[in-house]
Amino acid sequence: MPAWLPRAMVLALALYACFRLGSWAFDQLIGLLINVLIAFFLALAIEPAVGRMSARGMRRGLATFLVFLAILIAGAGFVVLLGSMLAGQIVEMVEEFPKYLDSVINWVNQNFHTDLSRVEVQDSLLHSDWLQKYVQNSATGVLDVSTTVLGGLFRLLTISLFSFYFAADGPRLRRGLCSVLPPARQAEVLRAWEIAVDKTGGYLYSRGLMALISGIAHYILLVFLDVPYAPALAVWVGLVSQFIPTIGTYLAGALPMLIAFTIDPWYALWVLGFVVIYQQFENYVLQPKLTSKTVDIHPAVAFGSVIAGTALMGAVGALIAIPAVATLQAFLGAYVKRYDVTDDPRVHGRHQRRRGESVFSRLRRATRDPGSDDGEDAERPEAPGPRPRG
Repeated sequence: MPAWLPRAMVLALALYACFRLGSWAFDQLIGLLINVLIAFFLALAIEPAVGRMSARGMRRGLATFLVFLAILIAGAGFVVLLGSMLAGQIVEMVEEFPKYLDSVINWVNQNFHTDLSRVEVQDSLLHSDWLQKYVQNSATGVLDVSTTVLGGLFRLLTISLFSFYFAADGPRLRRGLCSVLPPARQAEVLRAWEIAVDKTGGYLYSRGLMALISGIAHYILLVFLDVPYAPALAVWVGLVSQFIPTIGTYLAGALPMLIAFTIDPWYALWVLGFVVIYQQFENYVLQPKLTSKTVDIHPAVAFGSVIAGTALMGAVGALIAIPAVATLQAFLGAYVKRYDVTDDPRVHGRHQRRRGESVFSRLRRATRDPGSDDGEDAERPEAPGPRPRG
């Protein structure tokens, strides 16, 4: 046996063991790493406000605390306002439910020539097997729901704590990171950090602008349908649809539909149709345009980055994909050497056309063999001269 073979086998086994250990540790810590990533982008989002307050002489920790306190007060007030409004509408809907059921049964009897009654429908629903199974599953799932809620609160607390430290100790964190790098690399890291702050702020600005447009559009619809609490519902639709990825649109549209149903069941269908149409307009027209202006990336790149982020990290990836791609593009743009573009009409999408040539001639010339030099050599007469002998 060669002398190097045992050492190579031990080294290979050690590398494999390290790889397995690293994979296991990554699987166990993936939740914490995602929380830290979210906290980092939140810290970048509030960095401009904290920096302005710190530049005026306020301690950075106090400035970060005041920004978090303002966000907490605004969020709590919004939740309390919507909670009180939703509770009143649910009570009203439950009280009016028999009338809605009677109207639906009368419509069915008139159009399908049946003889249904509300008492029979209620008895069949109350004594149905699926309702009893649903009640049993709901009773056994209370513990699971409680565990999910507690886990969500703990995750929110973890993200808030990390984002507070990232924002409050931002200068110290940058100094600590730059202290292990040479001076040339330090400038690159600081430039990347500054670009990330600008792009994240631009992304939040675009989201806020889309939330404003969405809220105004839905407010006009709700006022036209005479749905109560139109301002609060418009704010709800604007914020939830823009700042909760993937499922935010459905959560935002469910509440106006529920309240419109208490006024007239047909109004709920109008709201549903408007939400679907506006969402398509926002996804394919409004969002790419605004994102390309504020974050300075192409609309197709913005749309593709959201799809890729959703595929890789789910809702979190959809939320941070655009600022991450914009930061990477702006940072790598300094290392790409660019040249002056030649003044050619084909650059602008205009092709040169030969004078006096018909469409049929151009089509015939394009379909010929490329080696024949566009067919010109075949039509050229043979030059006169002595013929070869033999």
